[in-house]
Amino acid sequence: MSLRDNLERVQQRIVDACARAHRDPQDVRLLAVTKIFPAEVIREAYAVGLREFGENYVQEMENKAATVADLEGSRFHLIGHLQSNKTKKAAQLFAAIDSVDSVKLARRLDGEGVPLDITIEVKLSHEESKSGTAADAVAEIVEAVRASTNLKLKGLMTVPPWSEDVELSRPYFVTLRELAATHSIPELSMGMSHDLEVAIEEGATWVRVGTALFGRRKKQ
Repeated sequence: MSLRDNLERVQQRIVDACARAHRDPQDVRLLAVTKIFPAEVIREAYAVGLREFGENYVQEMENKAATVADLEGSRFHLIGHLQSNKTKKAAQLFAAIDSVDSVKLARRLDGEGVPLDITIEVKLSHEESKSGTAADAVAEIVEAVRASTNLKLKGLMTVPPWSEDVELSRPYFVTLRELAATHSIPELSMGMSHDLEVAIEEGATWVRVGTALFGRRKKQ
């Protein structure tokens, strides 16, 4: 299957899920997760119409930046954990930081003096491998971002424990939606290649898709 074919399949899955949830497909945006793939894959994805890309690492994006600098209208999101000592470089490379998990990090990003879209990553599972802030710490991060000069609070993001049974993701998505409603936060980044339908049914406005578009990543 070509990338164009894969994209059409993913878009159809989004449309079908929205139909079941009585939602407008225009309200669900696709974030193409290009981490570990070379810059040429981003260029190919751009050529078939994708404009929003997710990367995990500042250094990896730094290595790709020159190759994709001419892609007008493309936007890059940092979806991986960001160390506070890398905020300067992150602010130069990304339009959106989707993994803010502390007041300290929010303030460091604001201090870089660059307009940034901010999504707060919330850890709702007990997996040690997952990043994110605790649900009960979201309020103080929301306050810090909203009090900032350069940051715009867009949404909340979470990654539930992986399971072949996609229904096991649903409670995490419900919790995130309720948390967002409590703080009047409009966007929900949740759902990936295997469970995007459940995420859309529970209100996702962004789905982060890598494997269903680009295939399995080779471990580095």
